Amino acid sequence: MTDIRISAFYHFASLPDFEALRQPLLETAEAAGIRGSILLASEGVNGTIAGSEEGVAQVLAWLRSDCRLSGLQEKASWAERLPFARLKVRLKREIVSLGVAGIDPTREVGTYVAPQDWNALISDPDVLVIDTRNDYEVAFGTFEGACSPDTRSFRAFPEWLRQAGGTSAPRKVAMFCTGGIRCEKASALLLSEGFEEVYHLEGGILNYLEKVPQAESLWRGDCFVFDERIAVDHDLRPTWGRNAPDEALPVLPRDIAEAAKG
Repeated sequence: MTDIRISAFYHFASLPDFEALRQPLLETAEAAGIRGSILLASEGVNGTIAGSEEGVAQVLAWLRSDCRLSGLQEKASWAERLPFARLKVRLKREIVSLGVAGIDPTREVGTYVAPQDWNALISDPDVLVIDTRNDYEVAFGTFEGACSPDTRSFRAFPEWLRQAGGTSAPRKVAMFCTGGIRCEKASALLLSEGFEEVYHLEGGILNYLEKVPQAESLWRGDCFVFDERIAVDHDLRPTWGRNAPDEALPVLPRDIAEAAKG
């Protein structure tokens, strides 16, 4: 049975009252029997939750009932058991930590590329393809020909960009991440630094794996996720740590590393 719905979502929006949203959101999710992690910040919401089909739908409906979050999109997958031990709703400065003031994807963002058009873009020799994820995530899998900044956290990405030469890069840039949130914010950063042609994979790797048949795919390996599933395969089925790369285990978040070891 795969009757546990896992919902990954985010939405950039101005939420100056985000602190006041925490308690009613927590109560709604608890009443729906949901587990997982949700982050709230003045720039929006970001989360991955799991539970019954009905329970997840209740939480998403509550979020979308706020007109500022009505456009929230999710990527759904299924598993045979819950990949989270508890529920957390946390207040943060950023829903994804870049650490650069003034970067606002609601004001300026790169060009979204649909999964069906991604292969053609990254196969262009004039395009620099950047995997914006952490080095241990890249160890599980990535796109053919992608460049990895080899960073331990997303907050290190701006420094990598500076050391890599900034706007001296002559090619178009295409970026990707797990669900779209990191490359969306990174695209805003590159535009602020003067890059003119910046593209990013709409909905991230998870959307690509859902929409592009494996026979046509340029993805190689599994896709790491930040919960006890450890990673998902090309059919979005949880691996529960099977075939986890040895080089990734020492640097995984401790609870996830323990789950990967079984």
